[in-house]
Amino acid sequence: MRGIQKSFGATAVLRDVTLVAEEGEFLAILGPSGCGKSTLLRILAGLETADAGEVLIGDRRVDSLPPKARDLAMVFQSYALYPYMTVGQNVALPLEMRRLSAWQRVPVLGRMISGAARRAIAADVAAVAAPLGLTPLLARKPAQLSGGQRQRVALARAMVRNPAAFLMDEPLSNLDARLRGEARAEIVALTRRLGVTALYVTHDQGEAMAMADRVAVMQGGRVLQHAAPQELYDEPASLEVARFVGSPPMNALAGHIGEDGAVVVSGARLPWHSTARGAVMLGVRPEGWVPAADGIPVVLERIEHLGAETLCHMAGGAVLRLSPEASRGLAVGQGLRLAVNRAVLFGPDGARLPLAAARREPAFG
Repeated sequence: MRGIQKSFGATAVLRDVTLVAEEGEFLAILGPSGCGKSTLLRILAGLETADAGEVLIGDRRVDSLPPKARDLAMVFQSYALYPYMTVGQNVALPLEMRRLSAWQRVPVLGRMISGAARRAIAADVAAVAAPLGLTPLLARKPAQLSGGQRQRVALARAMVRNPAAFLMDEPLSNLDARLRGEARAEIVALTRRLGVTALYVTHDQGEAMAMADRVAVMQGGRVLQHAAPQELYDEPASLEVARFVGSPPMNALAGHIGEDGAVVVSGARLPWHSTARGAVMLGVRPEGWVPAADGIPVVLERIEHLGAETLCHMAGGAVLRLSPEASRGLAVGQGLRLAVNRAVLFGPDGARLPLAAARREPAFG
């Protein structure tokens, strides 16, 4: 996708979006509701037309092609299953449509398909149904299925076509937490086995980070950063990305850099150095703090015990992530000093700045 622009009336939805999905890659498009990610996917599928820009699949420009000529399979949030068809018929539908010529109009879909073609379709349906656990459900109607089972049927219907790429628009948002975990593992395993390119739209950063080879973060109709999940987390390109990626989000503290390059926050001088000068924002992940005698003064306001980890919320909004063992003995109202083990600097425009220093060893935890 190169230079894609799209407006609905006076509202600009996509602003010069350029994005590349490599062959065989699982690319997640991550962003809040209304950022333009679903519109971008629909333009790629041919369901919407861009105002400017171009879409290429391989070396072929496909802007003028109808959806059926793009060899893409789309999985919708709503599943879009035909209620009067069985699971097997829903999955077989794309194959039956492919075998019917454009001029054939028959009252029962597939009536003019030969016996040999029907057997081939049945074999293809069986092959994709088995790994998704749908074999015992092939004779059921969608109304007889759970939400997770319907989602798997929608995935099977897309995969049976063996398309050039899968487009998935928040396909797991209607499932509960347990089913989402199972379904995302199934999706990743199937796309890996097929070696097919997948574009996956989601507002759930956990899904994006866990499933994707690379993640494109979108806000306000623009791609803010396009990188591997760990790079997004460790090296956000901007304060917007830093605050969106991560749970809890990155702490951002106002500070400044003096002539010696040291970072000063809340009166504490941190042993971190930058070539920049003046006002900055210091970004620290919740696990990037280190309790120390010479750190930033904070007051513990709230403690969340989450089993595998403990989140310590400080007055002013900073959050510290500790192991349960390391958090023992801490109490609400207690004063602490926090030094920085890992950090990112952002300039007045929100862009990341160069920062260099030796990491501290954690005092505990």
